[in-house]
Amino acid sequence: MDYRERYQEWLNASWLEAADKAELAALTDEKEIEDRFYRDLEFGTAGMRGVMGVGTNRMNKYIVGKATLGLANYLKGEFPADFKKGVVIAYDSRNNSKEFAAETARVLCACGVPVKLFDTLEPVPVLSFSVRHHNAAAGVVITASHNPREYNGYKVYGPDGCQLTPGAAAKLTDYVEAAAISAIPAGGDAALLTTIGQGTVEKFLDAIQTVSVPQANAADLKVVYTPLHGSGNLPVRAILARCGFANVQIVPEQELPNGDFPTVKAPNPEDRTALLLGIELAKKNSADIVIGTDPDSDRIGVAIGKGGEYTLLNGNQIGALLANFVLTHRTLNAKSTLITTVVTGELGAQVALARGAQVLRTLTGFKYIGEQMTKFERTGEREFVMGYEESYGYLVGTHARDKDAVTAAMLICEMAADAKSRGLTVLDELEALYKELGYYLDAQDSHTLKGKDGAERIKAMMTWLREHGSTFRGVSQTLDYSKGIDGLPKENVMKFLCADGSWFAVRPSGTEPKIKIYYSIKSTDRAGAQVKLDERRAEVSAALGL
Repeated sequence: MDYRERYQEWLNASWLEAADKAELAALTDEKEIEDRFYRDLEFGTAGMRGVMGVGTNRMNKYIVGKATLGLANYLKGEFPADFKKGVVIAYDSRNNSKEFAAETARVLCACGVPVKLFDTLEPVPVLSFSVRHHNAAAGVVITASHNPREYNGYKVYGPDGCQLTPGAAAKLTDYVEAAAISAIPAGGDAALLTTIGQGTVEKFLDAIQTVSVPQANAADLKVVYTPLHGSGNLPVRAILARCGFANVQIVPEQELPNGDFPTVKAPNPEDRTALLLGIELAKKNSADIVIGTDPDSDRIGVAIGKGGEYTLLNGNQIGALLANFVLTHRTLNAKSTLITTVVTGELGAQVALARGAQVLRTLTGFKYIGEQMTKFERTGEREFVMGYEESYGYLVGTHARDKDAVTAAMLICEMAADAKSRGLTVLDELEALYKELGYYLDAQDSHTLKGKDGAERIKAMMTWLREHGSTFRGVSQTLDYSKGIDGLPKENVMKFLCADGSWFAVRPSGTEPKIKIYYSIKSTDRAGAQVKLDERRAEVSAALGL
């Protein structure tokens, strides 16, 4: 069935509501019709994520209902003894998140699966914690994380509070693909729906406070925080208050939930413009630090004040600094382990090794870090201390199995307070790490290539890299993770190791129409590293036609 036939099928469907039928009937751009219907919105290891609208390749109540029917059938078919433990559902501040969460709850209840639904928006780490806290069979969170405002998404978690890994996700995908929108049950069973709220959040805060590194001068640290219109506002402020940070200012324009994210291009801490309002407020009040969390509060950005100016840290720098702070203030043993990914910069790993911890690298995606945590818990072979990705996602402690910007906010502020108590800033701590372990310059380029044509271009680029990537200047080894390396699942990632200890890697995003290029450059100083980075960027961009 081609896109035109799918389009007509939806136009004629008895289940399509009048307003949605009118939206489709009004379409005149053939490219737009094609993009909405040339495929089904893919359900994979990250669940679903896409632009909101009517169509098979869009996030809407029908696609949410179909995914939920598949989830209900999956739980009942694969876990007949456990599905009555139910599903915990959370949602963030995005447009339609609350409505999609309600539809998810309705369909599950209609299928006989009990639901615990949060009564207000909550961060991803709260959902991850809550699945285990409530001994649920699964969890769902409605979010598109840091994506632009037109996106929303649907993520599924297993009973361990971790996003589904490839094997389980493939089984669930089969059930979702077999589900028909026309088969989505009407009504629901109110007796199976329970709302949960602050009591569960307080238990989450209790859990994360156990990894706090208390600071006697916490009240002296001047903090500016922005939730970027998202779900982190209340829990981040609550944990900072618990830990004695009394001098916390909230960016007023970005305090309240707003799915249009009117003050930013994208609500993404990786975007260097996302914290601009926070930095402006910090300059007015001579704050020591600015922190900002994304809409579902699993990622965090940081700017450090020094001499009246504010320096934004990248995800690798934050991770290395946090690793140093956490590992220095924790009693380690032979099993203590830091987990990073194959595209995460090397400084954090070198810090861990220097402080006496083991290092384990996984594929990109926090689900793989969570999977290893569950394995450690089961076998006792290692002890998880911290995990992080270069994309501003960190987890310290075992209360959750996903990125946790609430805990990260607490520890980053404690790290800044610790430095301040010694007359230093976090920037001084970073320079000390470079002096000790060598200078590392990490960067990432992300290129958006939308639609069917964009997907074909990305595929062609990865093919070219597999055939010709070894010819890049200075490459000593090529790693093709699609073949499976070091016991990791197969993944569409190419990594090129260089003789000088630098590397670069290329991977298509699993959640957005993007191709991402990661660079990790090692040199003796910043100037030398920058020259190497500029040359490598130009070479790779020219080769891929970007």
